[in-house]
Amino acid sequence: MTTTTSCESCSMPIESGRYCEHCVDADGNLQDFDTRFASMVSWQERRHPDDPREKIEADTLAYMATMPAWRDHPRVTAHR
Repeated sequence: MTTTTSCESCSMPIESGRYCEHCVDADGNLQDFDTRFASMVSWQERRHPDDPREKIEADTLAYMATMPAWRDHPRVTAHR
């Protein structure tokens, strides 16, 4: 039986570890905030192409505030 958990950076289902393959660098370390933020904003732009960039960025910061990896990051806390 496989147990899944969620990535602490984006909440994608994973089988082990703290972060999914999309949130880590080549060495397995969590990517820096700016890299993850840009990737998450880009993903949201593809999902919601009619939303303005400002809304997507605000929504992404709000979502990241719920993730253990980012909830205490200065860019996230400044947004609250």
